[in-house]
Amino acid sequence: MSLLRVAGRPLLASMFVAGGMNSVRNPEAVTPLAEPVVRPLTERVALLPDRTEQVVRLSGGVQVAAGILLGLGRLPRLSALALAATLVPTTVAGHRFWEAEDPAERAQQRIHFLKNLSMLGGLLIAADDTGGSPSWLWRGRHTARGLRRDAGLVRRSVRVTAGPAATIGGLRAKLPG
Repeated sequence: MSLLRVAGRPLLASMFVAGGMNSVRNPEAVTPLAEPVVRPLTERVALLPDRTEQVVRLSGGVQVAAGILLGLGRLPRLSALALAATLVPTTVAGHRFWEAEDPAERAQQRIHFLKNLSMLGGLLIAADDTGGSPSWLWRGRHTARGLRRDAGLVRRSVRVTAGPAATIGGLRAKLPG
């Protein structure tokens, strides 16, 4: 594994572990901000808990678990996708700069919003990173190409040997026996 991955993954994950721990321990602090985003989600996704506080805790738990896994380099692609999935509603709920009336507050929320978009970009890159190994898609295509090549070789071998074999078999059949 490259030095960039060894250093970069824990750095990217650190914010999620810290923020997720805060959401698990103290969901009441962000529940009022999360309410406008969580309510429509719970109406559409039956698996989510009904109470906003529970959804905030669940999101925090996912961030802690996925952050630790990403930081350790275990299931990094899946962990990055899980973190990205929790970051989108967190960003929309927590940094609604378009609703802020005070220019200083609006600027501060816009900075945090853009910071989260940057983190989302890093997570998407991490989710696509195969760590130098070929992706499953490439492996599948490579295997299929190899199988097609082998099947072509077998077909040519059969054609080359079948003609003379048929001729010999026909001659033997004509010989008295």
